[in-house]
Amino acid sequence: MAVDQATVRRVARLSRIAVTEDEVAHLQGELNAILAFVDELAQVDVSGVEPMTSVIPMTLPMRADEVTDGFYPARVLANAPNAEDGFFAVPKVVE
Repeated sequence: MAVDQATVRRVARLSRIAVTEDEVAHLQGELNAILAFVDELAQVDVSGVEPMTSVIPMTLPMRADEVTDGFYPARVLANAPNAEDGFFAVPKVVE
């Protein structure tokens, strides 16, 4: 799959990145190189490879799933621009 200049401009617009016309051709080459590498990786036979979550075998420690307020709600709310009755206050967004 090759990326054309229109696609580069669209991706830049969607990701809110300012791209000048001089940079479009360079980014087109970069994106095509990345996609070529991904295509090369897709051709590797991994049928005998077990999925893994880490490079070394490990078991994550389990703990009880308990809901808490962090035991210091005043410190948490100190970061809020607005707080009311121990909760974050946010502007109304739905009429």
